[in-house]
Amino acid sequence: MRKPRSEMIAETRAKLLAAGRKAFGSVGYAEASMDDFTAAAGLTRGALYHHFGDKKGLLQAVVSEIDAEMASRLCALSSRAPSRWQGLVDENVGYVEMALEPEIQRIMFRDGPAVLGDPSRWPGANGCIATITESLRCLRDEGVIVDIDPEAGARLINAASISAAQWIANSDDPEATSKLAVGAFRTFLDGLRIERD
Repeated sequence: MRKPRSEMIAETRAKLLAAGRKAFGSVGYAEASMDDFTAAAGLTRGALYHHFGDKKGLLQAVVSEIDAEMASRLCALSSRAPSRWQGLVDENVGYVEMALEPEIQRIMFRDGPAVLGDPSRWPGANGCIATITESLRCLRDEGVIVDIDPEAGARLINAASISAAQWIANSDDPEATSKLAVGAFRTFLDGLRIERD
């Protein structure tokens, strides 16, 4: 029995995404050959062009897929925290620390920005900024943090976390750089808190 067309299209797309993700994660965008990953998926270049337009389009789709996975992991981190404040810290520090994971490091923080431009302008960035904005609004209203415009604070936190992650990803010693970046980032976030007796 033949599969429905919609199912075949979804399977083809998933195969190309998986092959592209593997190639981009292992050899990087510049070295990844369209012929290699279409062959690895058992498909043609035509299928790649049909679904993603070109290699850059495939990278954008891979970045979106990884971004969604990262967001899910960060939400889980935040939801396990004992307080809204700790959830904000854990989520943002977790993002920075993900720059140590080889696939994320290469695709999200090295090749992605080099090929697709500023990560703060990627489609997923607005959702991230909205989430941080809402957290800051609640924390401000609860008297946990200083009186700061929530969106401005969110944009600064987002920019700092992206910059820290890219610094780690492009460092000659990512582990050492991560320790420095995370320590400084925690201090930066702690500066928002209102001191209590």
